[in-house]
Amino acid sequence: MKCRSDYTFCELRKVSADEPIFVIRAQDAIGPEVVEQWAVTLMMRHGGATYEKAQRARAVAQDMRRWQKEHGSKVPD
Repeated sequence: MKCRSDYTFCELRKVSADEPIFVIRAQDAIGPEVVEQWAVTLMMRHGGATYEKAQRARAVAQDMRRWQKEHGSKVPD
């Protein structure tokens, strides 16, 4: 598998086969808000975030919003 240039998919290689994960897609209408809440509220509150990591997550949320404007979004099925 060829990785994208961003960290998102390459980081998945660190996930063990039996570890549950949760994926939020850009087409998910609430995806950007969930990513921002994770970055700003939850991660920072629990001391797990560096400023840079939180900023990367916020950038992903912005990218999701741009994608939604171009392609639309929906409530997950």
